[in-house]
Amino acid sequence: MNDFLVGHATHPDWRGALALAAAQIDAGRARQDASSAGPLSLGFVYFTDHFANQAEALLAELQLRWPGVAWVGSTGLGVAASGVEYFDEPALVLMIGALPAGRFEVFSGARKLQRIDPFSALVHADPNTPDLAELICEMSDRTSSGYLFGGLCSSRGRQLHVADGIWQGGLSGVAFTRDVALVSRVTQGSQPVGPTRRITAAERHVVLELDGRPALPCLLADLGLANLDNPREVLPRLRNTLVGLTDEHDVALALGGRDGGQFGIDTRVRHLIGLDPGRQAVAVAEQVQVGMRLAFCMRDVQAARRDLVRVCSEIREELSPDSQLMPLSDMADLRPHDGTMSRPQPAPEPPSTQARRILGALYISCSGRGGPHFGGPSAELKIVQHALGDVPLVGFFAGGEIARHHLYGYTGVLTAFTGQA
Repeated sequence: MNDFLVGHATHPDWRGALALAAAQIDAGRARQDASSAGPLSLGFVYFTDHFANQAEALLAELQLRWPGVAWVGSTGLGVAASGVEYFDEPALVLMIGALPAGRFEVFSGARKLQRIDPFSALVHADPNTPDLAELICEMSDRTSSGYLFGGLCSSRGRQLHVADGIWQGGLSGVAFTRDVALVSRVTQGSQPVGPTRRITAAERHVVLELDGRPALPCLLADLGLANLDNPREVLPRLRNTLVGLTDEHDVALALGGRDGGQFGIDTRVRHLIGLDPGRQAVAVAEQVQVGMRLAFCMRDVQAARRDLVRVCSEIREELSPDSQLMPLSDMADLRPHDGTMSRPQPAPEPPSTQARRILGALYISCSGRGGPHFGGPSAELKIVQHALGDVPLVGFFAGGEIARHHLYGYTGVLTAFTGQA
């Protein structure tokens, strides 16, 4: 399989943007080795919400221009390609690859998976879908690795996702067999401001106790506040405070907790939505249960930069012959069906000594991140480009990010399709 082909453009008219992006793809196709270039079969399309009302016409033109290619994608407040971000302007990005037949299958609410044994899946979803978290878990259960990657549509108008059709509501995407080699990482954008504690009493969205103590005093202590008596001091700090939640048996921190700790892949960052001084409790934007672990946190640009570079470095290391990191193909054996982690049985084969390279990549980041959060236009994607190399890459800025069976916020999900070097 050849490298993926990428095209991207901004233009007031969707036809102009598509023509510019298509010209880049056609030029790349002409440069590919004709003897090894298979037929183009799978395309990814992300477009800003400026083109949402023309989505059906855009998809029809894609299908006419590249017959036989299956298309998946989403609207976004912003879209991205290698080293560039398009925010609040009419733009689209395309990536097309020549995946062999039988190694992927597009699915949607009207088109169920039937032809392949799904190992992993790219998922796009409408954020207004009821019980979305449960649907994501159900989709994860349908794959043998349990690994999903993707994001929620983001738009100031129509929330649309693409799966050989234009869809609103529910979820759609493309599933891959085990033969499609993937490497995927989640990068967090928040920094813990205190220790990780166990929830010991809770009611729905309200955390009553942490480690047996009332939750509100724990929050104030982590923020360095004595009480709630000075609103001018307290309110700005509370508005900037988030909550990192981790299920009881998952990994809360990848590094050592306070003062430099970094959340692990299983931590979901949620908003702090209220205080209950009468019960000395705090309310968060997710239903919580006794046994979960919680750490108060804040968005931190420098921590986000470091973690983004870290995940890019991990992907590059995993592709090297001497890497000892676990590939995605081994994650099925560590899947937490019952909340526990167990060693693969039988033991996995040793890592391959054959070096691999990135054929193409998808980066789905939170719409609250992007260049402005990282300090300048296209800053986030330039960090990825510098750390990962100038590989074929597209993505979008989502209303929530999907990895494994979790729905995240303020994160980025970077996934690379790999092949032999």
